[in-house]
Amino acid sequence: MISKKVVVLREIPAVAIELLAKKYQVDVNQSGRVLTREQLYHRVKGASAIISLLTDRIDGAVVKAAGPHLAIVANYAVGFDNVELKALREKNIVVTNTPGGVTEAVAEHTLALTLAVARRVVEADKYVRSGRYKQWEPLLFLGQSLVGKTVGIIGAGRIGSAFGRMMHRALKAKLLYFDTQRNAELERSIGATKVSLNAIMERSDIISIHVCLTPQTKHLIGRAQLAAMKPTAILVNTARGPVIDESCLIDCLKNKSIFGTALDVYENEPHLIPGTRALNNIVLTPHIGSATDDARIEMAVTAARNVIAVLSGHVPLNPV
Repeated sequence: MISKKVVVLREIPAVAIELLAKKYQVDVNQSGRVLTREQLYHRVKGASAIISLLTDRIDGAVVKAAGPHLAIVANYAVGFDNVELKALREKNIVVTNTPGGVTEAVAEHTLALTLAVARRVVEADKYVRSGRYKQWEPLLFLGQSLVGKTVGIIGAGRIGSAFGRMMHRALKAKLLYFDTQRNAELERSIGATKVSLNAIMERSDIISIHVCLTPQTKHLIGRAQLAAMKPTAILVNTARGPVIDESCLIDCLKNKSIFGTALDVYENEPHLIPGTRALNNIVLTPHIGSATDDARIEMAVTAARNVIAVLSGHVPLNPV
């Protein structure tokens, strides 16, 4: 008799649901909407496992609502700032994430955003669509060449390292990185140099953010850091929105003190700082860094396998 209940808080690729349904009772929120707190409490009641998304706040109140059988929260994301780890650890509930499937996908999206800003792709697209394109112009939408430029990576983990390798191998970029730990492999393979955050901001032509959101990284990039950037520099964030003080960034873009920015994540997601939409020197995407078929399927399968492992009494694949 199937007794263990697995609650999936939003629709994910079907392959994961099929894996889970062979062994457990699976309850999927198919509304297409993030559950309210009351809906969430009701939904998780009696769950042995929860597959959560970054839009779901999983805290002590959710644990209490789920009841005594909850053994694992498998977060369908690389980050886990939506999970109150202390509250879950106090109840010996395992927390897992899905780091492996998104590495190349997010690095590719970071590269795409970098090129879009440097070559003013979005501005040029709007120009053509509006019917203003009448003839070739020698000074039309002049952008920047990226070959041989200095790239600063803030957070040289899996994704940051993958992006750095892409930039180095495809565009002969010189790589600087800021991290709490040394990345000896990145230094050995492509000659990356570990430097301070100030050095990243002052010396880089392209700065890309790849850190987790923690109390230490919230507003890591503020007014002083932005002021230190070159006027020709590009800033890209595909990590977490609150790492940047977004109001300071928008002021910076309005004043054109840097060349441009691309954001896939936002400080008050999905809301934008007033005035953002009117700026031409910013490229905006709706948190789609990992949005490839391959990546999202691998994330789903990883989450399902973590649930199966824990509910079967085994060690999870990706414990946080």
